[in-house]
Amino acid sequence: MNDELANCRQIVLDTETTGLEHRQGHRIIEIGCVELINRKLTGNNYHVYLNPQREIDQGAIEVHGITNEFLHDKPLFLDIYQQFLEYLSGAELVIHNAAFDVGFIESELEKLDQSTPRLEEICAVHDTLLQARKMFPGQRNDLDSLCKRYEIDNSQRELHGALLDAEILADVYLSMTGGQTALSLDAAVAENGAEDSARDKVNLSGLNLPLVKPTDLERQNHVEWLVRLDEKVDGQCVWSRLNQK
Repeated sequence: MNDELANCRQIVLDTETTGLEHRQGHRIIEIGCVELINRKLTGNNYHVYLNPQREIDQGAIEVHGITNEFLHDKPLFLDIYQQFLEYLSGAELVIHNAAFDVGFIESELEKLDQSTPRLEEICAVHDTLLQARKMFPGQRNDLDSLCKRYEIDNSQRELHGALLDAEILADVYLSMTGGQTALSLDAAVAENGAEDSARDKVNLSGLNLPLVKPTDLERQNHVEWLVRLDEKVDGQCVWSRLNQK
């Protein structure tokens, strides 16, 4: 896999299923994906409902609200898997509790022709649940709790839905990795136009600003702080990478 491509193209993915355990024959009934390129939403999303060819557990229906009747005329996984794998190919998948979704996708692929590639052969996988547990040990790290922690609006999430949850997880992931502010600023510039952005700039050329250099102790404290921060975010601290250049 091309590592450079995987680093710049990410797919935030979520699924809904007929039940909790694919080893008991449960199937995927909805796939939702949101594409990020260079940490920016592209709008090139992927969403599909699937006919699982089996009954949905009542407990699962209470979670996502998807019924057997609704899925009756939807395509089979067999019908969409090639397009789905092409969409994912070369990207890094961002999934909350990746073992669950990856396990179901692998189970679906195993039901097809033996030549079908495994997911790990075409994608890297980043688990935001594992990342959150490292960042916030001993705390609740489900998606709703992370939304509350990062002040992300999830008021539309009365029921689970694969595409909605993927969109929410994209916001959570960008906040967890320090990218949400930059994304919001880019969106504001695009909305207001370059002219408004230029008008807001302040001319600093006439200011006599003092240059204050850090002491050796301050430099050392800064380096130690970056090391601790990098450990908390599983080696993804942007400032650490910049500090190494």
